[in-house]
Amino acid sequence: MTNEIYTVTEGKPHPLGATLTETGCNFAVHSPNAEKVMLCFFKSDTEEPIQCFALPAKTGQVWHCHIENIQAGQLYGYRTHGSSQPHKGRYFDPDKLLIDPYAKQINRPLVWNNRQYDGDSHFMIPKCVVIDARKQSEQRRPLRPRNKLSDTVLYEAHVKGITKLHPEVPDELRGTYLGACHPAIIKHLKSLGVTAVQFLPCMAFMPEPYISEKGLTNYWGYNPVNYFCPEPRYAKLDPISEFKKMVDTFHEAGIEIILDVVFNHTAEGSKDGPVLSFKGFDNASFYLFDRNEFGVVDYESYVNNSGCGNSVNTAYPYVLKMVMDSLRYWVSTMGVDGFRFDLAASLGRDPYEYSSLAGFFRTIRQDPVLADVKLIAEPWDIGHGGYRLGQFPSNWQECNDKFRDTVRGFWRGDGGLTGEFATRLLGSRDIFPKGQRSIHTSVNNVTYHDGFTLHDLVTYSSRHNEANLENNRDGHGHNLSANYGVEGPSQCPNINALREKQKRNLFITLILSQGIPHILGGDELSRSQSGNNNAYCQDNELNWLNWNLNERQQDFLDFCNRVVQLRKESVILKELSLLDDNYNLHHNVDEVNWYRPDGATKVAQDWQDPNNKAFAVELKGCGKYTDEHWVLIFNAFDNDVRFHLPTLPEGGWRLEVDTRYGKWKHQPKAKVNHVFLQAYRSVSVFRRVK
Repeated sequence: MTNEIYTVTEGKPHPLGATLTETGCNFAVHSPNAEKVMLCFFKSDTEEPIQCFALPAKTGQVWHCHIENIQAGQLYGYRTHGSSQPHKGRYFDPDKLLIDPYAKQINRPLVWNNRQYDGDSHFMIPKCVVIDARKQSEQRRPLRPRNKLSDTVLYEAHVKGITKLHPEVPDELRGTYLGACHPAIIKHLKSLGVTAVQFLPCMAFMPEPYISEKGLTNYWGYNPVNYFCPEPRYAKLDPISEFKKMVDTFHEAGIEIILDVVFNHTAEGSKDGPVLSFKGFDNASFYLFDRNEFGVVDYESYVNNSGCGNSVNTAYPYVLKMVMDSLRYWVSTMGVDGFRFDLAASLGRDPYEYSSLAGFFRTIRQDPVLADVKLIAEPWDIGHGGYRLGQFPSNWQECNDKFRDTVRGFWRGDGGLTGEFATRLLGSRDIFPKGQRSIHTSVNNVTYHDGFTLHDLVTYSSRHNEANLENNRDGHGHNLSANYGVEGPSQCPNINALREKQKRNLFITLILSQGIPHILGGDELSRSQSGNNNAYCQDNELNWLNWNLNERQQDFLDFCNRVVQLRKESVILKELSLLDDNYNLHHNVDEVNWYRPDGATKVAQDWQDPNNKAFAVELKGCGKYTDEHWVLIFNAFDNDVRFHLPTLPEGGWRLEVDTRYGKWKHQPKAKVNHVFLQAYRSVSVFRRVK
C-alpha cells in the first residue's frame, strides 16, 4: 500500500471511530494533546504492518482523515506522538499501538504478554477491524420482548460457563455466543421461568498482568479495554453477528438480555499499568486523579474507587459522550434490553463526590434510546462515600445487599433479624420508600457471581480460595454461611438433608419476596465452587455449569422450577401494591397482617425480641384486581412450631409448598383450617380455597 494508491484527505471529525463511506473510510479519534497521530494498517492474515498515515487534520480535540478504497475487514490501530510527561498526565509513546476507543471489533482476544509489550507492542495488541455498519442496519430482527418489571426473573450467567459442559451443545459451540443460545439452554431457562439473562461482561477485556503471570486468567471479564467491541473469546468467526444472533434467539423465546457493563475502570491500571488505548490518547481526561490539600491534581496518583487501579472520569464531556454512545450502540445495534452497571456509584461521581443528579444520570434519563431499557445498579464502589444503596434515580433498579445479608443471616439462625427479614420480604421499603420508588426497585439476591454459590453457602463456613494462588487472602470474609456440622462435602444423610432444606428455604424466600429475583446461574443445578467465593480467575470446572445431575440435584431443580412458576401465576406474589403506595394509581392488596405462631397479631415487642424466629404473614387481595389470599409461614427455629392460621368465614387453607419435603412429588395438597405444625427451619405457603 502506498499513498499514491490510497488517497488521503482531511475527512471529518465525526462520527468518531472508523466509518465506511461510498469511496473509502473516515477515521476520527479524540486526542487533544498529541503532537501527531499515526493511523497504521495491517495485513488481515498475518497482522504484518502495511503502512502508517499521519492524520492530516485536527478539529478541536479530534484528529481525522478520509482514506479512499478502504473496505470492511481492514485491520488498523493508532500510535500517538508527543512528550511523555506522566506528571502532566501524558503517556504518548509511538512504540505503543493503541486500540481505537470507538472500534466496533477487534480481530482477536487481548492477552497480556510482557515480552511482546516491551518496546513495540503491536505483536501483543489485537488490531481494530473496519466494519460495514450499513449492512448490519439492513438486517430484520425479532421484536424485543419488553417484559414488565413485575414479570422479570433475572438469571446471571457467563457465556462460556453456561455452555462449556452442556452435553447437548455441540463441541464447536461450547463457550460461545452461539452455544449460549442453543435450544437446550433456552429450554432450561424457559422451564425455570427466566425472563432475562444477565450476562457477565461481553465487552472486550484483558486479564490482568499479575493474574496472567501466575498462569491464571480473568474469567469473569471485569477488565475492559474497549466499550463497543464484543469479546472475541466467545466467537467462532464474527463476534458482532454471533452476539446479535444470540440476542435474537433469546428474543424469539421471549427472554431479554441484560449486559453487565464496567464503566468504572479499565485494564490500563494505574501509573505503572500498560498503555493499551485510552491512556495513550488522553490519559489526563479519561481517568480521575488524586488532589492535594490545595486541590492540585497529582497525575501520577490515580483515584482507585474501583479497587482495580484506576477510575474512569465519566464527568468529562468526551468520556460521558463515549459511554452514552456505547450504551446506545449496544441497544440499537447489538439489541440488548438493559444493563447492570458494575460499581455504579462511580458513574454518579461528578467527578469526585456522588450525586443522584450527576451528569451521567441526567443524560441517560433524557436519552430516547435508553429511556425504556432496564437499568440495574450495583449501588456502591470502594471509594469515599461509595455506599449508595437506595440513592439512585427512580428509573433505576438496585442490587440489594441488605436483602442478601438479612436472608442469609435469618436462615442461618442468627437472632434479632426477624423484623428486618419481614421488611426485606415486602420490598425493602425502608430503603426504597413508597410513593418514590417502585415495588420492583430492589433486585433481590442471596448469591451473586462474586461470592459463594447457593450450594456452597450451606456447605462451607469459610472461604477456600487456595486455587487463586493468593494464600486464601482474597475474597470476602463475611459470608454469613454455615456448614451444619462438616466443612465441605459430607456423607452424613442428616447433614445433607438439612443443607438441601436450607437451599430450598433460601431459594423460596428469594422468589416470594417483592422486587426482582436474581438467580445466580447454576444455583438451580446445585453448582459448587468447592468453597471458592472469589472464582474470578478460574476458567475451569470450578466455574463451568455441570449439567449431569444426580437425584438430589434433580429434586432441587424441580423445586426451583415449581416455585418460580408459583410466583409467575400469582398477581400478589410478584407485584404487591398497597393502598398507601401512590407510586401507582391502583392497589391489589387490602390487608397485610403479621402473626405470631399462636395466631395473635404481632406487636412491636415481638419484632424486637432477638429470640423470635418464626412468624406468618397474610396477604389478602382487594377483590377488584384479584381475589388471591395467601399465608406465608417462616420458621428459622431448630424445632417444630405449631401455628394457628387466620380464621376464614368459609373455605380453608390449601398447602401449596412446604420446604420440609425434598421431592416435589411428596408435597401434600393438604387443606388446613386452623392449626398447622410447621417443621423446624422451613417455609410453608398456603392459599385460600373456597
